[in-house]
Amino acid sequence: MSDEKKHNEKQKNELKEKHYIKMEEKKREASLVRKIVLFFFVAIILVVAAVGFGTYRYVMGAIGPLDEDSEEEVEVNIPIGSSPSSIGDILEEEGIISSSTMFRYYSRFQNEAGFQAGEYRFSPSMSMDELMVELKEGRVYEGYAISFTIPEGLWLEEIFDRIANETNLEADELAEQARDEEYLDELIENYTMLDDVILDEEIREPLEGYMFPSRYDFVEEELTATQVIEAMLDRTSRALEETGAEQSDDSFHELLTKASIIEGEARNDEERSTISGVIRNRLDVPMRLEMDPTVAYAHEEHLSRTLLEDLEIESPYNTYYISGLPIGPINNPGQASIAAALEPEVHDYLYFYHSPEGDVYFNESYAEHQEVVGQYQ
Repeated sequence: MSDEKKHNEKQKNELKEKHYIKMEEKKREASLVRKIVLFFFVAIILVVAAVGFGTYRYVMGAIGPLDEDSEEEVEVNIPIGSSPSSIGDILEEEGIISSSTMFRYYSRFQNEAGFQAGEYRFSPSMSMDELMVELKEGRVYEGYAISFTIPEGLWLEEIFDRIANETNLEADELAEQARDEEYLDELIENYTMLDDVILDEEIREPLEGYMFPSRYDFVEEELTATQVIEAMLDRTSRALEETGAEQSDDSFHELLTKASIIEGEARNDEERSTISGVIRNRLDVPMRLEMDPTVAYAHEEHLSRTLLEDLEIESPYNTYYISGLPIGPINNPGQASIAAALEPEVHDYLYFYHSPEGDVYFNESYAEHQEVVGQYQ
C-alpha cells in the first residue's frame, strides 16, 4: 500500500473515531437531558401533590370545628339582611370560625342561602356545616323583647320618633345623646367613618346620614340611648365596608352626603346610579347641584312642592344656594344608595325631572330639560 493510501486510510479512521466520540457525547447529553426533564417532572408532580394535600388539609381544617374540645358558648347577633360574607365576618370576629373567607366560599360551594337573622348561641366546637344548619333553621336562643324597623331616607328626628314609639326611650333623650359633644368625641375615636367634620356648628344633626335604615332586634326590655345609637352606627360601618367605601376618593362624610341626595331623589333602584351620574357630572362641570330634597332639609320641613321662593333660603344645605355638596347628609340612606354613590353611571346627563305620573326624564341640555318640564307645567 502506497504512502498516500495509508495517509487517506488513517484520516478516515480518525474521522470515524471523532464521529464515534461525538455520537457518544450526544448520547450522554441526551441521557442527561432526559434525567433532568424527568427530575423536574417528578418534582412538579410532588409540588402539586404537596400543594393539593396542603390545600385539602387547610380546607378541611377551616370547615371543621375551630376547637372541637371547646365547651364555650358565645352569644352571636346576626342582623337582618346579613349576607354570607358579613355573617362570616361576625363568626370570625366572635372566635367561632377561623376564616370568614372560607365561610363565604363554602356556603357558595354548598349552595347554602336563606340564613336567618337573630340571636344565637354558637360554640367553637361546631363545624361550618353545623353552623349553617342552625342559621338556616333560625334556631335562636331567645326571643326579642324589642324590635323596630327604620325605612330608608328618614331624617334623624323622624328616626328617633319611631324608636320612641317602640321602646322605653324618649325621642328627646335620643336627640340629646346624639348631640352631646363629649359622646360624639368618643364616637369619632371609635368609628373610622366619623371625623371632626360632624362637629361643625352649621351641621344640623351631627349623626344625620350615619343611622342605617334596617330592622333592629334587642333581647333587652330596657334600652339605653347609646345602645341604640351604636347599634345603628355599627350597621352603617358594616354597610360601608361591604360596599368597599374605603376605596372611594370621597371621604365617608362626602359619600354619605351623596348617597342621601340619591336616596331623596330616586323613586326606585333603577334610577339610583343614573342620578348618581348626574351628581358627578354637575360637580365635574362644575355647576350647582340644585337638588330639591336639599331645599326641604334646609327649611327643616317636608315640602309638597318646591317653589321659587323656597330656593332662596341661605343655608349650607341648600344646593340652589351653595356650590358643591351640602355640608352634610340630608337623610339616612340605605345600602343601595351608598352603592350608587360609589359607582355612578357613566353618561352625559346634567338634568332630570320626575313627572307627576312617576316617570323620570334625563337630559343632557337645559333646553331639552325645559322642554320636558314645560309638558307638565
